[in-house]
Amino acid sequence: MPKPGRRPRSTVREPVQVYLEADDSALLARLAAETGLSKAEILRQGMRSFARAQSGTSPMLRFLDEAGASNAPAGAAADHDAVLAESYRGVAKKKRR
Repeated sequence: MPKPGRRPRSTVREPVQVYLEADDSALLARLAAETGLSKAEILRQGMRSFARAQSGTSPMLRFLDEAGASNAPAGAAADHDAVLAESYRGVAKKKRR
């Protein structure tokens, strides 16, 4: 059974070379030793985590997060199309800036 966080080995991977400062290299080695994951897998997971943290979240997911946080706009259940459309307009405005 594969370890959590590992992908099946059936995918073709592209080699990438990076240069790390000594402290970053030591951190990567420590994380690999502590987790049992490869250095490459730690870098992959870090890259994915960074991508999720960026503003690339879809308006629908953002809307669901807001609704789940109990700060959904009044009448969102009855007027969900308008609320979602407003969410999309907000994203478009941010991208134009």
